[in-house]
Amino acid sequence: MRTSITFIALFVLLMSAAAFSQDDKSKRPSPPAQADCKLADGKTVHVDYSSPRMKGRKIYGDLVPYGKVWRAGANEATTLVTTADLTAGGKDIPAGSYTLFAIPSADKWTLIVSKTTGEWGTDYSGPDHDLARLDMKVTSPTSAMENFTISLKPSGSGCTMHMEWEKTEASIALTEKK
Repeated sequence: MRTSITFIALFVLLMSAAAFSQDDKSKRPSPPAQADCKLADGKTVHVDYSSPRMKGRKIYGDLVPYGKVWRAGANEATTLVTTADLTAGGKDIPAGSYTLFAIPSADKWTLIVSKTTGEWGTDYSGPDHDLARLDMKVTSPTSAMENFTISLKPSGSGCTMHMEWEKTEASIALTEKK
C-alpha cells in the first residue's frame, strides 16, 4: 500500500513538472502567428513566424537596422512552405520548405529565401545558402501597426505576401508557376 502511494505521488510530481516545463509559445512576448494562401488548384502557401510588438519603440532604422539581414519576426526562424512551384520577382521558388529573412531599408526591402531550414531566427546561414533574393515594394501606411504581421492575400494566379510593422509595409507577389 505504501509503495502505491509513493508511486502515485511520484507520478503526480513528474507530471506536474513536465507540464510546468513545457514552452507555452502563445504566452511569449512575440507569440507565434501564421499566414496561409490557398491557390486555385488547391495547392497552398504557408508562413509560420513570431509576431513581435512595437511597445513604443522605434523599429526600422533602430531596433531593426537598415541594410542588415533580419529574421522577419522573432524567436524561431520564419518559414515558408509551398506545395506549388512559385515565381517571385522573376525567380523560381520550387515547391518545398524555406526560411525567410529580409534586408530592410527606408525605400526598398530585399526578401531572402534561404534553402537552409530548422535554424534559430538569427542564425542566417549566409548567401551561399540563398535560393533567391527578391526586391519587395515598400509603402507607408497612414497608421502604425503595433504587431509585426505577415499576411498572404490572394491575387491573380497566386498571392501577395505583405510584411507590416510600425509605419512600413513591404510586399511581393508570389505567382503559381504553371
